[in-house]
Amino acid sequence: MDEKKNIVQIRQRIDEIDDTVLSLLKERLKYARTIGALKKESSRSTWDPRREREIYERLLADNGENFPEKALKSIFHEIITACRLAQKSEKIAFLGPEATFTHLAGVKFFGQTAEYKAEESIDEVFHEVEKGRVQYGIVPVENSIEGAVFSTLDSFMKYRVKICGELRLPIRHNLVCQSGDIKDIQTVASHYQPLAQCREWLRKHMADVPTLEVFSTAGAAQMAANNPNIGAIASELAVKTYNVQVAVSGIEDYQGNTTRFLVIGRQTMAPSGSDKTSLLLGMSDRPGALNEALTVLSAKGINLTKIESRPIKGKQWKYLFFLDLVGHVEEPGIKEGCSILQQICAHYEWLGSYPKAETDEAVSEHV
Repeated sequence: MDEKKNIVQIRQRIDEIDDTVLSLLKERLKYARTIGALKKESSRSTWDPRREREIYERLLADNGENFPEKALKSIFHEIITACRLAQKSEKIAFLGPEATFTHLAGVKFFGQTAEYKAEESIDEVFHEVEKGRVQYGIVPVENSIEGAVFSTLDSFMKYRVKICGELRLPIRHNLVCQSGDIKDIQTVASHYQPLAQCREWLRKHMADVPTLEVFSTAGAAQMAANNPNIGAIASELAVKTYNVQVAVSGIEDYQGNTTRFLVIGRQTMAPSGSDKTSLLLGMSDRPGALNEALTVLSAKGINLTKIESRPIKGKQWKYLFFLDLVGHVEEPGIKEGCSILQQICAHYEWLGSYPKAETDEAVSEHV
């Protein structure tokens, strides 16, 4: 009897704590709306990466490892994004349909309460952002195994948008079908990258089963839901969304398979304290032009984390180079280096400075 009484008392106290938390959340939302109104008067962006980073750092320091760190960050991520959206609603374009990796990456970055708009191609995501029909878009830019997503790089050459953020998410691929029995699968459908990332597993376990390339894993999951003989390489989110069963989980060929995503918009981001800068450069037609540009970065002590070339459409053997640098364009070294590059390069475009992805999040799907 005493034990039951203690449980009831403890539960009552938990209810009181929950009521207090809810009351404080409503108060936080009220103040967030007040800040939103003040920012609107001064035409300031509602998104302040430095402020958000400071909040996370303060909370984690105060926590003292008492509350699970990942859960704490996840909870406050939803609180912060919900309060930011209360200041101004945001519509996010992504490579659809629902339950693609890009969709889930958007939810990880912007939270559950944002409005999401599915597009049929990466090109359309860029188009919607440039035209102002959405505030932001989210697109895959590279995979740790298969390399660059060229349609994203090519879209930066076509549309005038800015990079506002990035995130990196590990990938876990699942073979799914209606029954959950691998013996029923006569065709395996998926996006070309998951098919490539599971190539060895498919060759070893399903050598006689043909593959079918479709525009997304979610589209493949829809096909599997409608045809008992089609299997799909898809996500756990797609399993829930399209009511299919997992036949085999974790069929990716390599551990550590990670996709990097970029958030694109039309506004530039203020320094957060831990940033990247992306550039699009075209070199003069003379020997050593690329080496000269790289020497500029080295001389300024700038860390180059990525360089990728893409052919210029309609101009044979002419290329543009995508560069990622550590630091914000407002930092003196980066600013000086970019100023020199602007003078010596035939084409110079600053694609944006934005907060670096902090940590990889565990996610089970792909584009």
